[in-house]
Amino acid sequence: MPTSPTLRDHLDLVRAPAVLSVVGDTLAGAAAAGHRFTPRRALLPLASACLYAGGMALNDYSDRHLDSLERPERPIPSGRVTPRRALQVGTGLTAAGIGLAAAGGGRRALAVAVPLAAAVWTYDTVAKDRPVGPVVMAACRGLDVLLGAGVGHLRAALPAATALAAHTAGVTVLSRGEVHGTTTPVAASVAGGTLAVAGAVVAGVLRERTSARRAAPAPTGSPSARRGSAARAAALAAAGAYVASCLPRQLDAALTPSADNARTATRAGIQAMVPLQAAWAARGGSAGSALALAGVAVAGRLVRRAGRRPGRAEMSET
Repeated sequence: MPTSPTLRDHLDLVRAPAVLSVVGDTLAGAAAAGHRFTPRRALLPLASACLYAGGMALNDYSDRHLDSLERPERPIPSGRVTPRRALQVGTGLTAAGIGLAAAGGGRRALAVAVPLAAAVWTYDTVAKDRPVGPVVMAACRGLDVLLGAGVGHLRAALPAATALAAHTAGVTVLSRGEVHGTTTPVAASVAGGTLAVAGAVVAGVLRERTSARRAAPAPTGSPSARRGSAARAAALAAAGAYVASCLPRQLDAALTPSADNARTATRAGIQAMVPLQAAWAARGGSAGSALALAGVAVAGRLVRRAGRRPGRAEMSET
């Protein structure tokens, strides 16, 4: 008689440590849209986490036959979680994510959360192994950033959403080489994309600093001037941390495109989401969100050290 899945089995199913890589999306989107952080809006990162975790469970449900051959240690092929249970978890977390989005951002957020959930399910059930897969996954990440902005403020958050989507597309393409290896052109292109995304942050910060100096600047040393300087400095520091987090591993994969290097580079790319989110949150003027995300990065590192690392770094998330 099969035993009931434990809490640890469920955490493995939803790739619990990787969930931390998504909570900053809505913070970056909210900062770009000029939203202040409130207790109610704190529900939006939780909505993202639920949609991400639900996508991970659905990913394992969809991959259960392939995983029985390639990854028998995973929760479903190992017998720790039944396919029916995985589908229930995925469905329940998706519903919870949509509900939290509505509670945290009202109809403006709900209008983004529903297509976001649809994109997650489309990726896991239809698009994952098709050429369009990275595009759909990138759309998931971009929509998650826009969830923080809400309808009516989407244009302001579009640059941040585009940057996170571009990074996600690169990581997703690279993740396809985790079993059989990648290629040098693919890994090199992803590395080039990392530099381009970081360059967009830096260019934006420099433009904003120039504009601030030309447009009736606040007195030197005033609170607003200090806040602006702190936010720009935080954005540049976070952009540097982003590059340092993933570029070396991507270059390793370009030089030696083995499966091991592809897996390592993919994991690094997922972890680099957090400093990239922090960079865009700070660029939007929210140095506080950037600081909070620095704490998330530290927490993620501690969690990964304390527990078992996820076996495959799929991006079936938001």
